[in-house]
Amino acid sequence: MKALVELMAKYLVDNPEEVVVTVADGEKTSVFELRVAASDIGKVVGKRGNTAHAMRTIMSAAGTKLDRRFVLEILD
Repeated sequence: MKALVELMAKYLVDNPEEVVVTVADGEKTSVFELRVAASDIGKVVGKRGNTAHAMRTIMSAAGTKLDRRFVLEILD
């Protein structure tokens, strides 16, 4: 799942080398923290948060299949 988040983010931003994803695993929940360059935050979030919402939807669908909950946090 970490590779999927990195892949989605790298295709969205202008500076793919600055994409960093860290994972905090819990018993049934995994929290993915996504960091991108300051100039690329808007591209990852999207207009009215639509891009971020779409990424979270994909993660939720994958989590349902794996019986886990995935949370995406986009950090400054």
